[in-house]
Amino acid sequence: MKTTMRVLVLALFCAAVAASGLSAQEKSYELKPAATIKDILSENIGKRVIVRMDAGENVEGTVYKVGDGLVHISKLSGRDFYDAAVRIDRISAVVFKVRGN
Repeated sequence: MKTTMRVLVLALFCAAVAASGLSAQEKSYELKPAATIKDILSENIGKRVIVRMDAGENVEGTVYKVGDGLVHISKLSGRDFYDAAVRIDRISAVVFKVRGN
């Protein structure tokens, strides 16, 4: 009886792990046709992003606030005590996490 119960619990655990893995793989980002860099930054307030600038450099941190022409990026990667104010019109790409692990 105990062996049957253990097998049943193990099978349920394996099924739960497999199902959670499938749901993580199914997530994707739906780009809206009229989306702008500002819209994407606004959707990611409070999340870590990498902002690729027109000049080629990357700024990595947490989107804190999005204004009309600037975005405030806090907790910069590799710069513990620094934040950045970045001109939105100088951003060429925003890299953000969609799926887990």
